[in-house]
Amino acid sequence: MKPDWPAERSEPPSSKTTREPNQTSPTQCQGTFRQCLDLRPLGKAKQALEQDGILIVEDVIDLEHIHILRERVLADLDKYVNRPDASFNWNRGNIQQAPPPFPPFLFRDILAIDFVIQITKSILGAGMMNAFYSGNTAMPSESRQPVHADLGQLWPAQQNPHPAYGLVVNIGLVGMSPKNGSTEVWPGTHLDPSVVFEDGDIEVSPEHLEARRAVSLPLQADVAQGSAVIRDIRLWHAGMPNRTLEPRPVLAMIHYVNWWPTDKFVLHASAESLLTHPDLRQHATYKDGAIDYVGGAAGHENERL
Repeated sequence: MKPDWPAERSEPPSSKTTREPNQTSPTQCQGTFRQCLDLRPLGKAKQALEQDGILIVEDVIDLEHIHILRERVLADLDKYVNRPDASFNWNRGNIQQAPPPFPPFLFRDILAIDFVIQITKSILGAGMMNAFYSGNTAMPSESRQPVHADLGQLWPAQQNPHPAYGLVVNIGLVGMSPKNGSTEVWPGTHLDPSVVFEDGDIEVSPEHLEARRAVSLPLQADVAQGSAVIRDIRLWHAGMPNRTLEPRPVLAMIHYVNWWPTDKFVLHASAESLLTHPDLRQHATYKDGAIDYVGGAAGHENERL
């Protein structure tokens, strides 16, 4: 069956574009703000995520909301950089930076995008939750991160990879390209058993990187404002140099299967009704009053700082 279309629309979304498996760019779905998927493109999106581990969904966020968040996030940047325990990720070119979790900076079309939720639910199943709301900012720098997976395979020595248990949803607050440090991704590596959750080391070894290069090369995509990038949490990737003069902020959420054990994040109490969705539970503590979102951000610190 086909989901209900928003009331203001009289026809389904524009056609979606996909790619052949051997092409070297992530699948991109093109739609318009607040649209839903019908079953045919949803199947293509699910197939792309299962096969490549990454999918770009274009034109699903109101650009005015992006602008409001971008202005505040950039205004907050010095607060993060000047913390005594600044939350850098491996090097000073990338800092963990959470967006403000209170009005007027909370938007349903960022934290609960219908278009995206249909895709993630098709993989993670009923009862899934969003258990993360943070982000990172690539500073003007020549530094890059080592290739890593945010989380690895759940069991070692697998002959066949297990299904996805977590999907990262990234939203750029500016357009992203190789010039300003769009993330380097290694399509298909979410199915590689080399990085295992229980090992505690999320970096990919040089030997495994060289072996993977013989299969397929990494890529950096161009991602327009208003897009969401969905990535299997096991996918190999790396933050790249931002060779412009402007910071490049990106938001991040993580949709997990309903049984995944994880801490709650904090949102303002007013967000509870705003973000209620039949297919996505916000695994959050709702709080009245002031929230210290700057002091709570933690990066992946490293001796290379």
